[in-house]
Amino acid sequence: MMKRSAFSTIIAMLMFLMISSGCGKNEAQSRADTGKQQGKNMNADSTQNNKIPKVTFFELGSVSCIPCKMMQPVMKAIEEEFGDQIEVVFHDVRKDPATGKKYGIRVIPTQVFLDESGKEFFRHQGYFPKEEIEKLLVKNGLKILKQVEIEK
Repeated sequence: MMKRSAFSTIIAMLMFLMISSGCGKNEAQSRADTGKQQGKNMNADSTQNNKIPKVTFFELGSVSCIPCKMMQPVMKAIEEEFGDQIEVVFHDVRKDPATGKKYGIRVIPTQVFLDESGKEFFRHQGYFPKEEIEKLLVKNGLKILKQVEIEK
């Protein structure tokens, strides 16, 4: 039988491990940390100011899905047009089904848009034309920094 003080010590150690490993972070903080790390990796040679993007655009799909493949150049163009105002993230739900479950998707591709606090403000299923995404983002306070044409 375990003594009460030993049990309390074990519980305290487990709580310390959870907090120090990041399990206590909220969605917005985790997303911000991920965005900063991805920004460092993708823009190591550019002048990065580590701003948290105003919008995170999650594409939940698969690399083998035809409409998902059609979304790839759209996502690239949106990322170029809006710069550091937006973070564009692709999740292959066939390789990582947990992400699809987390967002409750039923159809791929599904686009989920989160504000800077991590709160979902819009969702779309299926192919989402670039022009419609631009309208949505501008309506939500982003500015097109440069117009990018999709190669066909």
